[in-house]
Amino acid sequence: MARQGAGAVLPAGGLGFPPHSLARVVVWEWLNEHGRWRPYSAAVCHHIENVLKEDARGSVVLGQVDVQLAPYIIDLQSMHQFRQDTGTMRPVRRNFYDPSSAPGKGIVWEWENDNSSWTPYDMDICITIQNAYEKQHPWLDLSSLGFCYLIYFSSMSQMNRQTQRKRRLRRRMDLAYPLTMGSIPKSQSWPVGTSTGTPCSCPQCLLVNSTRAASNAILASQRRKLYPGAVRQSSTFAGPALWPVGTGGGAKAEGLRVPGPGFTPSPSAPGSAPLSGLNNLNRPGTQRGAAIGARAAVPAGVPALPVKNLNMGWMTGILMCAAGLPVCLTRAPKPILHPPPVSKSDIKPVPGINGICRKTKKKHLKKSKTPEDVVRRYIQKVKNPPDEDCTICMERLVTSSGYEGVLSHRGIKPELVGRLGRCGHMYHLLCLLAMYNNGNKDGSLQCPTCKAIYGEKTGTQPPGKMEFHLIPHSLPGYNDSKTIRIVYDIPTGIQGPEHPNPGKKFTARGFPRHCYLPDNEKGRKVLKLLIVAWDRRLIFTIGTSNTTGESDTVVWNEIHHKTEFGSNLTGHGYPDPNYLDNVLAELLAQGVSEATLKD
Repeated sequence: MARQGAGAVLPAGGLGFPPHSLARVVVWEWLNEHGRWRPYSAAVCHHIENVLKEDARGSVVLGQVDVQLAPYIIDLQSMHQFRQDTGTMRPVRRNFYDPSSAPGKGIVWEWENDNSSWTPYDMDICITIQNAYEKQHPWLDLSSLGFCYLIYFSSMSQMNRQTQRKRRLRRRMDLAYPLTMGSIPKSQSWPVGTSTGTPCSCPQCLLVNSTRAASNAILASQRRKLYPGAVRQSSTFAGPALWPVGTGGGAKAEGLRVPGPGFTPSPSAPGSAPLSGLNNLNRPGTQRGAAIGARAAVPAGVPALPVKNLNMGWMTGILMCAAGLPVCLTRAPKPILHPPPVSKSDIKPVPGINGICRKTKKKHLKKSKTPEDVVRRYIQKVKNPPDEDCTICMERLVTSSGYEGVLSHRGIKPELVGRLGRCGHMYHLLCLLAMYNNGNKDGSLQCPTCKAIYGEKTGTQPPGKMEFHLIPHSLPGYNDSKTIRIVYDIPTGIQGPEHPNPGKKFTARGFPRHCYLPDNEKGRKVLKLLIVAWDRRLIFTIGTSNTTGESDTVVWNEIHHKTEFGSNLTGHGYPDPNYLDNVLAELLAQGVSEATLKD
C-alpha cells in the first residue's frame, strides 16, 4: 500500500513556508529541562488560540481541555506555563509551520516508552519523519537533528545507533493543529501583546484585579525592607508593579481570568458589587496593607494554599494570587530529608540480613569466555529461518547480516541465525555479537525485543560502599515499623574501560546518599535485592545528570530510591503505597528477582 498522508487543510504553496498572506499552522510548545521544545496536543493548542483571541494578556487553564494537565496554567502575558501545586514555571512559545506539514494534517509520530506508553516526538522531528515517510524512504537517519537514532519504516521502529536498542514507533491521525493568517514571525516566545478596553466588573475579574493589587502591595513591602531609603511612589507600592493596577486598563484583559480550583463564583451581571470579605494573605506584617490597598474579596470557605516550592521566589505566590488562589506566603515547608539524630547505640542490624556493609566488587569476564562463546551459549541455531526482519540490523533473516564486513569472526557466517533459548526471538548471530560487543561484556545477553536477560547482568557502577541498618523511627504510612536506612558512598575517581570516557575523571555529587525502607517483610525483601543489585554494580552508573546537565558524573541507574525521610514533598519520600511494588518491578527488569536470593 502506498504511503500517503491525509489531505492538507489548505493546498501547499510549494516548498517551504507559504507567502505571508496565507495560513500557517500554530503549535504551542513548552521548554523542558533538557532544553527541548515539547509540543502541546492539537486540542490544547486550539484551546489556547481561542483564549488568545478573546484576551491576549489573559491566562489559559489547560485542565479545561485535558484533565491530565489540570495543575497547569499558561500566563499569556509572561509566556510561561505555571504549575499550581509545585510552583514550577517553564517558558512557552507559539511556533508556526507549513500547513502541508504533519501538524497541519493532524499526523502525530510517537515512540514507545519503557512503561509501554507512547510519547510524541518533538515537532521538528515529527515533520522530518513524516516527510521521509511520504517520500517512501525505507529509513531515516536523525543525526542531522542531533540524535543518534535510525528510523525504519518497514518495521516501524527506532534504533539507537550506539546501543542498538530498538523501540516501536507509530503514526496516528489526530486533530489538525489550528491555522492563523497574516504576516507572522517563525516563532513567538515573548509576551503576546496588550489589550485595552472597558474594565470588567464581574466577580471573577474583581477578585483577580484585587489580588493583583495585593500582590503589588506585597512586592512594595519587600522593596521597602531591602531599600528603606527609597522614595515611596504611592501609598500602595514603591517601584514599578509587576501587575498593572486595575484602574482603567481593563481588568479582564490584564488578569488571569479563571481562578484556581475550589472557587466557583456565583453568577452575576456586569456592574454587580464586589464579594464580601477580605483576602487574608497570612503573612505577618502585610495582611493589613495588602487588604487596605486591594480590598480583595474571597468567598468564605476557600482555604489559603501554601506555596510548596519557593525556588521561584515571590513570583510563585504572586502568580497564584493573580490566579484567584488565596495564598499563604509564609516560608514553604522544606522536605524532611533526614530523621532526628540517632545515637550509635540506637543503630541495630537489620533482622535476617547478614552484615551491615558491602563494597563494590567488579566482576571480570573469564578469559576463556570469548564474545563468540557467550553468544553461542544462549542460542540455538536455526536451519530454516522465517522470512522476517532481524530487528537488530533490519535485514531479512533469510539474507546475510547487516554487519557482514563490519565484523569478521571465525566460525560465524553472516547468514547464520540463532534463536534465544527462553523467549524464542531470532536474530543473525553476527547481530547478537555486535550488540554484545557494544555492551558491558559481562557474560550476559539481553533480548532486544522482550528484554529477557540471559546470564547475570552486571553494570558499570564505580567503586564505593553500601551500608544498611535499623533506626528507631517510623516512616509516614508505616507507623508500626522501624526504618531501614541505606547509606551509599561513592568517591570521585577515574573512569574505567567500561565507562563513557575511559581515563577521564568523574564526579560524585551528593554523597553519601541516605535512602529509606520500612522495616517490614517486603521492605527487608527489597533490601536483600538491592544488595544483590549493588554487588552486580547496577544501582549507579556514570553518565549525564538529568537535573544539572553535568556529564561524567555518578547518576542513579533506573532503580528508584526514597531519599526523603519524613515527608513526600519532592516525590522521593513517604507515604507512597506503591513504591515497594514498583521498585521490585524495576529490580526484576535488571534481572534481580526473588529467585536470585535462593541461589
